[in-house]
Amino acid sequence: MSEDLEEEYPEAAPYIRKAVNKHDEDWVIENYFPKIASLGVVMDIPPVEELPFYDEEKHDVLSEQEKRERAEAYREYRDNLRNTNPGGK
Repeated sequence: MSEDLEEEYPEAAPYIRKAVNKHDEDWVIENYFPKIASLGVVMDIPPVEELPFYDEEKHDVLSEQEKRERAEAYREYRDNLRNTNPGGK
């Protein structure tokens, strides 16, 4: 991984490096949302396009509209979990 990423995102870079070591670079790109991007709640994370191994000709990423739709779907899912009565009563 590039030193620039380490300098610009010192908290997130170790998590990204660990995911690359455990899986591989393609897995990180394919699973960036929500597996890694969810770290953005507690720390600055780079956009997937800033990863040093991202290749725009090889990898597809979510558009802004797709990101909004995914976030809305997760919100609805969480709301549904909160409002579902365990035990069926």
